[in-house]
Amino acid sequence: MNIPEHNSRNNIDRFNGFQELYDQHRPQAPGMVVDLLTNYLQKRPSLVVDVGCGTGLSTLIWQGRAARVIGVEPNEDMITVARRKLEQQGDTDRITFEQGYSNQLPVEQGAADIITCSQSFHWMEPVSTLQEAARALTTGGVFAVYDCDWPPTINWQLEREYEHLIRLSDRLIEQHADPDKTAVKRDKSQHLQLLEDSGHFRFTREIVFHHTEPCSAERYTGILLSQGGIQAALKLGTAAQHLESEIAVFQAMADDFFRGGVINILFSYRMRLGIK
Repeated sequence: MNIPEHNSRNNIDRFNGFQELYDQHRPQAPGMVVDLLTNYLQKRPSLVVDVGCGTGLSTLIWQGRAARVIGVEPNEDMITVARRKLEQQGDTDRITFEQGYSNQLPVEQGAADIITCSQSFHWMEPVSTLQEAARALTTGGVFAVYDCDWPPTINWQLEREYEHLIRLSDRLIEQHADPDKTAVKRDKSQHLQLLEDSGHFRFTREIVFHHTEPCSAERYTGILLSQGGIQAALKLGTAAQHLESEIAVFQAMADDFFRGGVINILFSYRMRLGIK
């Protein structure tokens, strides 16, 4: 499959090889997403398109809440997990996963009621993605980009160390990775402005909401390890030895805090949406 000009192979490849870890530990998109977007649409959606859907954590929440759902994902490792989960659930008549790109959606013009990008829009070329969303959306349709803040809220020492490890990974990538093979991550704080500047939407706004999920030490460490920057840095070989030792320290801190138990952690979400 050819990759369109505005899609980066590096951004797609960043998520190779840790799809099971990602699916096991990342939060499923909360049901509030479905409620919010359905309310804005003012009817039950006929077609929802979830772009950059990964392992389906943001796609399968629409099960039973839309007549048809399409998850679109360019990374083969990720979409393989999504398709496996769908087969296990057996709702293949109404939900499908298509390997594809944000600026070439497998949707006829004006056919989509809702298009979502969960934890993914910052990896996409925004101008062509928004143009394609406007083409695919029906009049009155909703385009929504939403992300949760990292790290999840639970304990300031763990959160401080989590942030330190993300910064360390970024430095290692900058110092040791091949620039021609490095992914491009765009600034999430610019999402709303991009929607406004596109001229495709008559109404835009940002919505902030929260969601809690049970978490163990294993899961909290797994959430850290599911970050693409951590995984990219760990692939640097000997340059990542210091990072590996510090991750072990983080894991020990998590073990000490959770003490074998399960505690609710808080995920804070930011949604930017536009109405066509």
